[in-house]
Amino acid sequence: MNTFSESKLNEVANQSLYTTFTNSNTILYSFKIFSRFLKQGKILELGPAEGLMTEHLLQYDPSLTVIEGSSVFANQLKEKFPNLTIIQSLFEETVLDEKFDFIVLGHVLEHVADPVVLLKIIKQWLTPNGKVLCAVPNAQSIHRQAAVEMGLLKTIFSQSEKDIHHGHMRIYCPNTFKADFINAGYKIDHFGGYWLKPLSDKQLEESWTQEMLSTFLKLGETYPDIAAEIYIIASV
Repeated sequence: MNTFSESKLNEVANQSLYTTFTNSNTILYSFKIFSRFLKQGKILELGPAEGLMTEHLLQYDPSLTVIEGSSVFANQLKEKFPNLTIIQSLFEETVLDEKFDFIVLGHVLEHVADPVVLLKIIKQWLTPNGKVLCAVPNAQSIHRQAAVEMGLLKTIFSQSEKDIHHGHMRIYCPNTFKADFINAGYKIDHFGGYWLKPLSDKQLEESWTQEMLSTFLKLGETYPDIAAEIYIIASV
């Protein structure tokens, strides 16, 4: 199965945009969503990057385990979180004997070659009552629809420069997102969205305040189908 090499992941890591104003706020808001479903227990996080969500997940599992494909990010995580259990490996090549109560995939499925295969793999790592918490960008976001109207994107599923930079392999919509979980044999317990995003990150970062961004992140929960981010809480 074709997937990213470690060198490609390191290339993305060395030019990371995950900690910019809009991206960091989006990651932290996704944790806010996930925290509604989290409890104390064993947690596995896939693709933590710089560890913006990792820091908060440690509240629920001080012995948190993460799988990170990039050695650049893995080394940064070791320095930042000395007690973290870090597995530096591609997801599809990882072998685990442990079972976890929660598996967190914050912006992971858009990066992998075959999301259904990965979802089936991690299903083996869940406890009987375990849950998968997953968030991805949404093709139906109003900022992508506006980009199509303006001729900046051919379709809502076309990749922007930022998508290419991050190595995205697909842009999900609510239906395709749900379909991958169903095809992998999951039950979808909750579906929702957040981040009502009217403009590009670059445009927003030129003029928006924290209060404005926080407000529109919350507003997206009311309009999940056109929110910039969508999420699924799933079980088996």
